[in-house]
Amino acid sequence: MSRRFKAPTEAALSELIGRDLSELDVVAVMIDGIVFAECCCVFALVITADGTKVPVGIWDGDTDNGVVVKDLLADLVARGLRCEQGILVVIDGGKALAAGVKRVFGKQAVVQRCTLHKRRDVAGYLDPILARAIDRQFARAFNGTDPQRGLRVARGIAAQFEDKHPSAAASLREGLEDVVTVRRLGASDRLARSLSCTNSIESMISVVRGLTDRVKRWRDTKMVRRWVGVGMFEAERSFPRIKGCKDMPALVAVVGREVAQRAADDRPTMAVTPKAYDQNVA
Repeated sequence: MSRRFKAPTEAALSELIGRDLSELDVVAVMIDGIVFAECCCVFALVITADGTKVPVGIWDGDTDNGVVVKDLLADLVARGLRCEQGILVVIDGGKALAAGVKRVFGKQAVVQRCTLHKRRDVAGYLDPILARAIDRQFARAFNGTDPQRGLRVARGIAAQFEDKHPSAAASLREGLEDVVTVRRLGASDRLARSLSCTNSIESMISVVRGLTDRVKRWRDTKMVRRWVGVGMFEAERSFPRIKGCKDMPALVAVVGREVAQRAADDRPTMAVTPKAYDQNVA
């Protein structure tokens, strides 16, 4: 960015993290954790029924930290995020985050694990040559239009890894069915590619990095939060709607039916309200 930019203030950050979510027709929530300026940050982005992307928060911490997960989800609820009719939650591979989503939102949340995070996590346990070869198979499996075939391929690879690469096999199996959730729900290919990973957040972060590359010394975490928060606002100005957004109504209907079926199969699990949060989650 070549234009002059005023140093961000705490008030600008407060505007971002205090947004009223009750006024937004939220269909999906994306959450991802990224290390920025040696500070681990968790970002939240919501997607509305018309495909609009809206950044709604930043927390310092890690998605594998149960306390951080509890607080960020409770904050979204406190600001009016509604999920009674069902909501899609797209997350990275953090176990605590996956557990926190299910604990706070109950059966109203339909979870999609990021396909790219899953591929990176597995590759981290393998030597580079094998990792590249296996990743090509994962790309075809997870991006294919047949989710059941993708699961069969992934489970087959996990079985092959069992003896020589048991940690990679365990990483692959963990939450594997959540990797194909959007495909399983019958989303169009364009929409599935948009919602099966956290690329929207990573794209936003690339804008933030471009803005903050002029900062030569980071004083503390509060400074990181201020700059990153304003950078998220800058990114929002040029956000396009997600690809495949015209197919969102069909996905919303399917998510609603799945949540309704869960309620019919078991006793309803009500979404946590700000008032009930302390008793049910904290």
